[in-house]
Amino acid sequence: MSTEPAIITQGLTKSYGPVQALRGLDLEVGRGEIYGFLGPNGAGKTTTIRCLLDLIRPSGGAARVLGLDPRRDGLAVRARTGYLPGELRLDERLTVEGALRLLNGLRDHRAPWAEVRRLAERLELSLGTPVKNLSTGNKQKVGVVQALMHRPELLLLDEPTTGLDPLMQRTVLDMVRAARDAGATVFFSSHHLAEVQAIADRVGIIRAGRLVEVVDTRALAERAVHRVHVRLQEGAGVDLDALAGVRGVTSVEGEAEDRGTGLITLQVEGAMDALIRALASLPVETLETEQPSLEEVFMAYYETPGRD
Repeated sequence: MSTEPAIITQGLTKSYGPVQALRGLDLEVGRGEIYGFLGPNGAGKTTTIRCLLDLIRPSGGAARVLGLDPRRDGLAVRARTGYLPGELRLDERLTVEGALRLLNGLRDHRAPWAEVRRLAERLELSLGTPVKNLSTGNKQKVGVVQALMHRPELLLLDEPTTGLDPLMQRTVLDMVRAARDAGATVFFSSHHLAEVQAIADRVGIIRAGRLVEVVDTRALAERAVHRVHVRLQEGAGVDLDALAGVRGVTSVEGEAEDRGTGLITLQVEGAMDALIRALASLPVETLETEQPSLEEVFMAYYETPGRD
């Protein structure tokens, strides 16, 4: 196996008229890893993937995919890649089987039909259903099957779990892990922090067309802000100033100015063990935590004073 990275971009730029979608993007994705590409909608994730496949041409910079230049060898790159677009378009006159046979034919029938059936069964996808009758989630399953069915060297997945219920999301992520374990490299975009943390080895965070950080997934939780809702038993109170002094707590809101009663909302950076110890002596009725949004991760880390 080649030791050259599966994906390299250097100074990649892409403009749509006056809009700069990519602004000097530098990426390096190693062979055999799952690389999460994390960013809010409009950050440049889809544009990056389309440039890697030569579906659109960059305005500047360079890219190499599986050792090839996508501009010169786009057909070879796409032949060795499984691609799931963010919005998959299918011929609604066909059945699921018909659509997959058509797509397989475009790949010279490289996918064994037994593998197609296995993937469809895993996703509880009926091959006989007309495409026009499919829900959004089932159309997404067709996209997952067509990306995986020929066992590609590289998977480029644009928001792979969109439209799927939580159980099916887990199944798709398990299938992606299995593809990596079989030797594939996986590059997938997402704006869901939990999804990236669950599966990626490393995470590249993109904002406004620039790669602002590459981190190990375990480090993401330490940079996140969690929102904690604590409901106290009726009549109970607590000193909000004392809670505000707990390690990691950045803000506290209660139902009274000087004495929290009923519902208290706290924001916590990083681990919550100190807050849990502080709450242990209080008459807590319920406690809920919210998974941080991507925007909150950015706010917690990239607006640190003195840091760009």
